[in-house]
Amino acid sequence: MSLQGRSLAGMAKSGVSVTAGAAGGPGFKKAAFPKTHTARVRQARRINRALAEVYPYAHPELDFENPFQLLVATVLSAQTTDLRVNQTTPGLFAKYPTPAAMADADPEELEELIRPTGFFRNKAKSLLGLSAALRDDFGGEVPGRLEDLVTLPGVGRKTANVVLGNAFGSLT
Repeated sequence: MSLQGRSLAGMAKSGVSVTAGAAGGPGFKKAAFPKTHTARVRQARRINRALAEVYPYAHPELDFENPFQLLVATVLSAQTTDLRVNQTTPGLFAKYPTPAAMADADPEELEELIRPTGFFRNKAKSLLGLSAALRDDFGGEVPGRLEDLVTLPGVGRKTANVVLGNAFGSLT
């Protein structure tokens, strides 16, 4: 029996607890939460290695060249496909390449550019707000800390973690 091409025995060997599920199929035991910081770090590293083996080429399907573009593309990706976002963002970034440029955008023009992604009024409001915050509070740069990212309009923990993991290479 395998899970994504990886045997259950192999997963258990690398530190992931595996049992038979309720219907006799594979299941996962609830692991005890390590008590010390060092033990939690070691467990996280074991889990990360196991996931890297199962998903060796995990990367976002969104096209981006810098953290700002990834942030904007991730906000736009809500309730639409990555393909639709990738079709929309080249024109958007050609017109508004920086947070300062996007913060100064006419809301109606911005809405028209992002209309194909759906929910364009709310997304435009979020993009204008996060661009202004980046310009005014972060010197035009996307912050590399979760605590800072989630203060931006339209950015929650999920979006912040996508940006941290793919633009900055870490989840801090």
